[in-house]
Amino acid sequence: MLKLIELFDRSVYYVGDTRPAAFLLADREGGGILINSPPFSVPVLESIRAVSPLNYLFFPSRLGATDVDAWREASGARSIAHPLEARGISGAVDLVLEPDHRFSRTIEFLLMSGRTPGACALRCRNKPGMIFFGPILDPGGDGWPTLAPHGDDHSFENRVIGALALRDLRFDYAFCDGFEPEKSRFGPGADAAIRERIERVAN
Repeated sequence: MLKLIELFDRSVYYVGDTRPAAFLLADREGGGILINSPPFSVPVLESIRAVSPLNYLFFPSRLGATDVDAWREASGARSIAHPLEARGISGAVDLVLEPDHRFSRTIEFLLMSGRTPGACALRCRNKPGMIFFGPILDPGGDGWPTLAPHGDDHSFENRVIGALALRDLRFDYAFCDGFEPEKSRFGPGADAAIRERIERVAN
């Protein structure tokens, strides 16, 4: 695993070379949260456990859910997804997100449907803030996450509307499914960089 950020109360790791990208959010309050699940591997699970107990599997969309039951059974972690995504996940979803569901005092979920019907971002609210966008945004040519249409989008219009709502949010770091360690830019300064690129697409 590759450590990307180390902060006072949480750290972020890139779990490995998978598509979609998987991240470990090692949070002092919530424990280990695996964002997207790569193909199950005992060595990968052990490398995660060396950093933090794995308590949760969060799926921003069905696209990032691989070997869900194998991860759940080997780690004891509980899986989380929006109900519209849970229907398309092969494996059990333990916690189905309700409107305005908040994971903890500092972690919340943002429904930003469009890439898939129930795609959700995970946001760490306390400074320096960060967002895990899953498939909602893609790396642009300069490495910053931005909006790019996909031929199989559930609704690109909804994606644009949801992305424009980010104007009022402040966050220093941002990650998406298309992460590449050598190319992707993730912060600090992610909010301003992403806002500028989304407005170019929307206009």
